[in-house]
Amino acid sequence: MSRGAIARGRAAAGAVAALTLACGCTAQAVGAGGKGEKSPPARTSSDRAAKSAPTPRSSPTPELPRMKSPVSRAELPPSKVPSAPPPRPRPRVSTPPPPPEPGPTLLARGQDGKKVRELQARLRQIGWFGQHPTGTYGPVTATAVEGFQGKRGLLRTGATDTRTWLRLVAMTREPTRHELYPDGGMPPAEPDRRCLTGRVMCISKESRTLTWMIDGKAVTTVDVRFGSEYTPTREGEFRVFWKNRDHVSTLYDTPMPYAMFFSGGQAVHYSSDFAARGYNGASHGCVNVRDKKSIAKLFKQVENGDRVVIYR
Repeated sequence: MSRGAIARGRAAAGAVAALTLACGCTAQAVGAGGKGEKSPPARTSSDRAAKSAPTPRSSPTPELPRMKSPVSRAELPPSKVPSAPPPRPRPRVSTPPPPPEPGPTLLARGQDGKKVRELQARLRQIGWFGQHPTGTYGPVTATAVEGFQGKRGLLRTGATDTRTWLRLVAMTREPTRHELYPDGGMPPAEPDRRCLTGRVMCISKESRTLTWMIDGKAVTTVDVRFGSEYTPTREGEFRVFWKNRDHVSTLYDTPMPYAMFFSGGQAVHYSSDFAARGYNGASHGCVNVRDKKSIAKLFKQVENGDRVVIYR
């Protein structure tokens, strides 16, 4: 290339550079590949004015509360990991001691007598025997004894041993004669001395019995009941003055079979009410007998003029 051509090319390049500066553009550097890299644009006066102008502030956007993300136990430090609650202690179940061995047997099934009657009366006092004492140790008595034993921590045998008897005696009182014989059957009391001679109906209010005696010897004994406190049966020594097999009371309009009168309107006679209600009722002053066969037999033996002794 000639020097003149080189000079002309340099002059043209200078002219292009001067034109570029006048237009506000940036020249591109040309690399080996022919592709140029863009240079940052030069700042003009309008750019500087826009930068110096205040930028309007926008209202801040309220932040929503952050939800705590679940944290696994593995992410917590050892000191923060909650420990499992200690196991609750199991309540101790105390086993009751076995009941003591029973003592020697005093009363058992098949026995009868006054001691059995006392056992029944004592059990009745504390609500374990619901019947009238009979003096016979049967299944009802055994069941009552067994229930009493179980309630008091004794061996449930149904038989009355020494331990059972002592516990029962400590809880009860000695039964009265009327508690031992609430429905009759009481042994006759000691006869009054006036009953020891001749023919006499010996009547005891204490034992509630009538004993037909001849010359001091007891022939027969029956249960009797008396008048109430408002119409009491008279006490003393009397004689039978009238007998009437089918008598009916004109005062109370009540049948009085096998009546044997001894004092005014008072008589010994059969009472169907006594047979039905027992000692839950009372007479109007007469001596009631509830065993019809016994009073019928007695009615045949007693004669007018025989004595009647009533005492306590």
